[in-house]
Amino acid sequence: MAFFKDADEVYQYVGGVFRQASEHPEAGPKLAAANVVMQVYYTDPDSSLTIRMTEPMEVIDGGDDADADVKLWMPADIADKYWRGEYNLAVGLAKGKVKARGPVSKILKLVPITKPLFPLYRDLVAEKDAAVV
Repeated sequence: MAFFKDADEVYQYVGGVFRQASEHPEAGPKLAAANVVMQVYYTDPDSSLTIRMTEPMEVIDGGDDADADVKLWMPADIADKYWRGEYNLAVGLAKGKVKARGPVSKILKLVPITKPLFPLYRDLVAEKDAAVV
């Protein structure tokens, strides 16, 4: 069974960690300085996020930016595992579980910047995790 029951939960939790990222003292300035627009399309449930890593950062639920620098496609459960620190995005790209269009090098440069955000995500989903147990 998928972790997220619907697109609204993807926006609440995955979108939420990106929204909180802009306020993070370590990751926020680095993400904003990346000057990258990333479009992510999720399945199970179908949803999408546009993340503008610019100053100011912007997260658009259900967004679809045809001109995004980087586009990713993945099941939403992979996003959940990634933000928990349990999924290696580079391996997912190599194995084809995560599909990408655009410069993969830009994506991989963002990965280490996001690691300090993993505790924020785990805090966001803690209540949902407790309800599942």
